[in-house]
Amino acid sequence: MRKQLRKWLAAFLVAVVLLPLGGCALPGLSGSGNNTVRIASQNTTEQQIMAYVIAGMIGHYTNLNTTIINNLGSGNVSFNALKNKQADISSIRFNGTDLTTILNEKFERDPAKVKATVTREFQQRYQMTYFKSYGFADTYAWMVKPAFAKKHHLKTVSDLQKLAPTMKVGIDQIWQNRQGDGYPAFQKMYGYSFGTVLPMQTGLLYDALSADKMDAILGYSTDGRVASYHLKLLKDDKNFFPPYDASPVATDAILKQHPELRSVLNRLVGKVSLQTMQKLNYQVDDQLEEPQTVANNFLKEHHYFEGGND
Repeated sequence: MRKQLRKWLAAFLVAVVLLPLGGCALPGLSGSGNNTVRIASQNTTEQQIMAYVIAGMIGHYTNLNTTIINNLGSGNVSFNALKNKQADISSIRFNGTDLTTILNEKFERDPAKVKATVTREFQQRYQMTYFKSYGFADTYAWMVKPAFAKKHHLKTVSDLQKLAPTMKVGIDQIWQNRQGDGYPAFQKMYGYSFGTVLPMQTGLLYDALSADKMDAILGYSTDGRVASYHLKLLKDDKNFFPPYDASPVATDAILKQHPELRSVLNRLVGKVSLQTMQKLNYQVDDQLEEPQTVANNFLKEHHYFEGGND
């Protein structure tokens, strides 16, 4: 009995010792190697779709293998995966977000300045290459139902001013007190406030608008539910929201080891519009297709962007 107990305790101690090591590993690393490119993806639909798009492009144009480190919880986590040499490519990074959260630079609305600063500083500080944008930006966007827009002749965010005092709007829980591009700065730039502002989880916003519990919501421009609910995005005519252009980022180490990856990623520059990303997200979120299936069909439809931006 004592012998069995000692064996059990020994096994338990080994498990306890190994647990922290296993807990630090990122999913997908088991397939890593000299000929395997590791692609980091956050847990959003578009991140996962674009991770499979990159994997499909690499598989089509090179002899390299790929593995996807999926469902990373935030931009900081995916960035640290690259920084700590646990991943080679980040499927999507947003330059406006990286400017303030990764680089800790001053908030900036000018797209050219944001792009220049982020590209330069990622190269100099972290030896990472920030590629040009896929062609879409995932930013905050005010949206309403088409019938509401038609009734009140709404095309821009400024058009909401005449209705704002009586409107009930839904926002995500972060935006209300967000610095730089949150509600306080919005009121100052646009010169009006809404009658009722209700913070809620992002996923509930679209359902609330669809059910006429809200007059307008602040959602995300590429969300598949924009198409699913046939919502109208109002133009940010004062350019309040900063640019959040989407790009892949690769470590200089992987580009030096496999220089062919540069031309593969460059083929995707400007090839995914806002409407296209909405459509791809819709296929996953609403039609329940797998991100990998959506990505592969997208690549085949466009012949893997042959003759792209080499």
